[in-house]
Amino acid sequence: VQLQASGGGLVQAGGSLRLSCTYSGEIFSISDMTWYRQAPGKQRELVAAISTGGITTYSDSVKGRFTISSDNAKNTVYLQMNSLKPEDTGVYYCNAKSKQFGRPNYWGQGTQVTVSS
Repeated sequence: VQLQASGGGLVQAGGSLRLSCTYSGEIFSISDMTWYRQAPGKQRELVAAISTGGITTYSDSVKGRFTISSDNAKNTVYLQMNSLKPEDTGVYYCNAKSKQFGRPNYWGQGTQVTVSS
């Protein structure tokens, strides 16, 4: 399974960006999709997740500002980010959970998001 993240960039505080994560390959072997981010000098943290049934979860820091969604016809998961803050700056990664027991999840290459104050 390959994951390709895109849509990052430089935006002013209060602005919006939409990230995309397109997956390909043996897509029948994956289930939940998750966006993580990693700020400089900090650990990678979960931002938002969506299950195969469409159930979404968000970190407290982005709840009400970010929306995760999926388009199965396009094999793409989106992260709509509104009201961006400088603390949202980081590299955003998409992650696909493997259905195979014991197999590590799949990761995309990351896309940089920079929010200026």
